[in-house]
Parts: sequence; C-alpha cells; structure tokens
Amino acid sequence: MAQRSIMESRTAARLFFAMTRLAIGLIALNTLFGLIGGSFVPILPPLPESVPAHELLTYVSITVSLATGAGLLAKRTAAPAALVLLVYFLVWAALFKVPIIIHAPLEEVSYQNMGESLVLIAAAWALYRELAQLRNFLSGDVALRVAYLLYGLALIAFGLSHFFYLQLTAPLVPRWLPAPVFWSYLTGIIYIATGLAIVSGLAVRLGTTVVAVQITLITVLVWSPIVAAGHMTAFHWQETIVSWALTAAAWVLTAGLEGRPWWTAPARNKQKLSLR
Repeated sequence: MAQRSIMESRTAARLFFAMTRLAIGLIALNTLFGLIGGSFVPILPPLPESVPAHELLTYVSITVSLATGAGLLAKRTAAPAALVLLVYFLVWAALFKVPIIIHAPLEEVSYQNMGESLVLIAAAWALYRELAQLRNFLSGDVALRVAYLLYGLALIAFGLSHFFYLQLTAPLVPRWLPAPVFWSYLTGIIYIATGLAIVSGLAVRLGTTVVAVQITLITVLVWSPIVAAGHMTAFHWQETIVSWALTAAAWVLTAGLEGRPWWTAPARNKQKLSLR
C-alpha cells in the first residue's frame, strides 16, 4: 500500500512537470507570434538579437519543451524525454548562464539566475534516474546525490537574493500580509536553511518538502493574483512562468524522496550518496 502511494505521488509529480513543459512550449509559440509580450521562451531570459542563430535557438527551445513535455506524459517515453531535457538544461546553463557568472562573479543575481537553471537540471536528472532501466553514471546513486546537491546550492542562492535585493522582494509580498520586510527575510532564511539541509545530506527529504511548500505558496500568493488582475507585462509573464516551473520541479524532487527517512544521522554519512 505504501509503495503504491509512493508511485502515485511520483507519477503525479512527473505529469505536473510534463504539463508545465507543454504549457511553456505553447506560451512560447504565442510569444513568438506576438500574442504575448516578449521575444523568447518565458522560462529563459530573452536572447539578444546579436546571438548567433537566434531564430534557430528559439525554435529549438520551443521544440524541446513541447517534445519532452509530451514524452514525459507516457511512461514508455518518459526516461528518454527526461534525458533530453537534462542535456538541454545543462547545455543551456553552460552556454548562457556560466558566462554571466564569469562576467559578474561578485553580483549575487548571477548566482540566483544560475539557480533557476540548477533547479530544472536537478528535477530532470532525478526524473531520469527514477525512470532509467539501466544504471550508468547519469542514473546511479552518486548522480542522484549530485542532482540534489545542485538543488541545495540553488536554494542557497535564492535565499541570499532575498537579503541582497530586499528592495525588489519586499514589494512582491501580498498587501494583505503585514510587515513585508519580515516575510522577505523569513522566506530567504527558509531557502538558505533548506539548501544547507540538502547540501549537507542531513535532512534532504525534510528540506525538499519544506521548500516545495514555500515555492508553491510564493507562486500562488504572489504571482497568481497578478495573473488574475490582468495587465501582464513581459516581466510578469516571465517571472510567473519561472515560478510555476520551479514549483513543478520542486515537487518532482520532493516526490523522488518519498518513503525515505526525513533525517540522516551524522553517523551514517557514508550512506548519504544514496540518499537512503
């Protein structure tokens, strides 16, 4: 019974992630044809027109999002779709996110920006590891640990951004909540604490669960009302879809640990690589 519940939870998370990728691809098509503001796939920052093969990259990104989203819907094609998505996110981060860090290594936003890609990489990696029938360097226990390590580092970057850019995060707190600065700091602390719990390997499942709830609440309480109010700018579309994508990824990573201990005792650190 417990095993069935775990499988149902993981399937639901996979389908949510798949539908998110499909939605992003469809919205990107709308964007491409001028129905929604912006000029590139919303989950990714707009590329300057000067970037070589700009139009080709646009179509590649849309195709990958739609194809992998459809592939993840079916169990038979889910593993190859997750692998394609993992490779795509890795290449995208290497080509367009790493240079940002190189050019501005002292700007926290560089790492926050990379963090968004790391969360998606971690989710695609965890999915591939779960669905792959053969164990290799991308689907073994060490690979799984690396995926969650990247996730934890991304969360730490998110948390630090709440302190470095308080003037940007505090105004996003819903008006009906008092003390917006307090909530900005609190959510930043939760990001950092859960990130450290995951990176250290001491409370991986607890950390992923707590932060998945937080990311979901931010999506629902911050961005959903903006969507409902209408008058969406390109910035609002991009941030809403990023938050939505991060929510889907967070629940994939949470479901992947279902049935495992909430805590890992320090004396069992040798077993951390398998997250058991």
